[in-house]
Amino acid sequence: MCCERDLARHIDEAKKDGDKGALLYLDLDDFKHINDGLGHQYGDVLLKAISHSLQNIDGIKTTCYRMGGDEFVILVPPESYQRFNLILEEIKEIFNKPWFLKDADYYCTMSMGVVNFPEDGDSVQNLIKKADIAMYEAKKSGKNRVAYYSDKINSSSNKRLDMEKNMRDATVDGYKEFEVYYQPIIDIQRKGLPCTGAEALIRWNSNELGFISPTDFIPLAEYLGLINPIGNYVLREACKACKNWNDNGYPDYKVNVNLSVVQLLQPDIVDIVKSTIEETGILPKNLTLEVTESLAINDMERMKEILGNIRKLGVRIALDDFGTGYSSLNHIREIPLDVIKVDQSFVIDLAEDNYSQSFIKMISELAGSIGVSICVEGIETKEQYKVLEGMKVQLIQGYYFDRPMKRDAFEEKYAEKLVEKLVDISR
Repeated sequence: MCCERDLARHIDEAKKDGDKGALLYLDLDDFKHINDGLGHQYGDVLLKAISHSLQNIDGIKTTCYRMGGDEFVILVPPESYQRFNLILEEIKEIFNKPWFLKDADYYCTMSMGVVNFPEDGDSVQNLIKKADIAMYEAKKSGKNRVAYYSDKINSSSNKRLDMEKNMRDATVDGYKEFEVYYQPIIDIQRKGLPCTGAEALIRWNSNELGFISPTDFIPLAEYLGLINPIGNYVLREACKACKNWNDNGYPDYKVNVNLSVVQLLQPDIVDIVKSTIEETGILPKNLTLEVTESLAINDMERMKEILGNIRKLGVRIALDDFGTGYSSLNHIREIPLDVIKVDQSFVIDLAEDNYSQSFIKMISELAGSIGVSICVEGIETKEQYKVLEGMKVQLIQGYYFDRPMKRDAFEEKYAEKLVEKLVDISR
């Protein structure tokens, strides 16, 4: 109420004097993980610390408001607008540093939407709505960033509402619109049959909206709290497929399934994995769960416990996207894992870039010395592939071999014995 009252007053001032002001809608990224990992009391400590930091910025000392949960609105009144760019930079700087909670440093970033008034509107509710739309755009674009409102974003917001409705309908309707694709994983050290299995990847072909990119619908699924049931569906389908391959001529094929942060933090995630193994009959050693390195940064002890319990089931763990974010060689030692997947950003210039070559060579030698496999993602050219031949790299993925494909297409190309058996049965 205080925010809306003050915003109305500043809008009137700006219109009267021919000035302008701004509204910043700020949402903390993955704040739920702080609450879940450390406890709500530490989440409250963090919210207070952020509030005090915002109030120390000149120009907005008395115009910061907590809207609820982990959302804040900051008004840049007309008299402070000349400091607008400085205010933005000072807010960003707050979130570039770690917060000291429970005797350790934790990172918490933010996504922010920005609207100007009266340029983008002169109605309190309209401006807050537009700033919220811009904030979601920042979230969708990868979090930890600032997005400015535009009519183009508004159009995409309407598209998001359509996508939200259709996604809810699709999950209620037995996940029929979702399909698991498989990208082959190639063992370049193996002769004869180099394919060792596949990574399972979710795709959504909506009856109403058509094919929707994972980069669009996966953040929305996380935002709506639907990533858990969708992720559990992918896990179940991938295990069923792999069990079929194992029983029909490919006993060593493995399937990799990605686990999001939200999935991994489910209190019953170990039970979910265990029941899926029992339900589908897959050998645990033929299931590899991929987790991103960033999962471990905020609560290493909890991650070690969860992943350790999953590994006790006989399931393999792969550390995905290694080399990005808060990379640390220490994570290789601390996290219980079986495979290191080097991020594809190190592959783009692999044929020419000495640093990328040295990095992959170093990680492959380290992995070999501690009994861990290494997989390099994103191989698209023969030149990139040739560079890896002389290293201790075992596993490779990328368009050079194949794109993700439907299950029947994967089986036709990489499981000929299974296809032959199906043909015989049909006869």
